[in-house]
Amino acid sequence: MTVKWTTLSLVLAIFSALPLFSWNARAQEQAESDLLSLSIGYFDAGDNQNALDARIEYRWGDPLVWVVKPWAGAEITSDGAIYGLGGLTADITLNERWTLAPGIGGGLYIDGNGKDLGSVIAFRSQLEALYALDNGQRLGIAASHISNAGIGSKNPGTEVLSLYWHLPVSWF
Repeated sequence: MTVKWTTLSLVLAIFSALPLFSWNARAQEQAESDLLSLSIGYFDAGDNQNALDARIEYRWGDPLVWVVKPWAGAEITSDGAIYGLGGLTADITLNERWTLAPGIGGGLYIDGNGKDLGSVIAFRSQLEALYALDNGQRLGIAASHISNAGIGSKNPGTEVLSLYWHLPVSWF
């Protein structure tokens, strides 16, 4: 429960602080490309039902409002869990290379032989640090919290640590 509120508080604080950051033109230009995002991670980090986590996401480059952009994706684990979801993310450009990307989302979760999150409806909050390469690719490291936000009879939640590789869709 503490981790859920801590993660939510962190995401809200970062979204609230958006006006405090300056926007670098080069990094902003790179960030405006639609991205195909691939990720590999460690599901249920720090708990007892660890699994390999793999994700594929589509991140739109055009913001809905200011720097807030939509994304959609799918996540699977080595325990057979499947999670289809979508949400919003914001690129907070720190300098020419580094960006912070807080995000929130929700979708449908099927646990397979993995961790039961207490509901088929699950929500994800995430904070990602990204490094922009010269060719438009971005590399990232992310920490995520996935839970049912208390809508189920139980809400164990889970943490996921991930490495991301973002590729401009224009390459394909």
